[in-house]
Amino acid sequence: MQWLRRLFGRAEETPFLLLHVRCGRCGAVVQTRINLYNDLSVEYDDREEIAGYWIRKELMDDRCFRLMAAELRFDRQRRLLSQEVTGGQIITAEEYAQARQQAK
Repeated sequence: MQWLRRLFGRAEETPFLLLHVRCGRCGAVVQTRINLYNDLSVEYDDREEIAGYWIRKELMDDRCFRLMAAELRFDRQRRLLSQEVTGGQIITAEEYAQARQQAK
């Protein structure tokens, strides 16, 4: 059993970012998980050195099925620099939890 823990134990340590978005049309909330080591694309500067990272993630809610696009930029240490969503707005984890609770 110890070998199973070694094999699958690393998944919990992978750094990730949870992104919460509210649809601009119907108000439904969506949550997505971004793996900071596997999902990001590298952005190079003029000298072909790593300048940072970015991701474009498309999201769809389960109410009006409108497509929303989130674009996030990170520095070289994978710290969030900017975030922008078209078709919706970014909300906090608390707002997401509250909206999910009200929907039940």
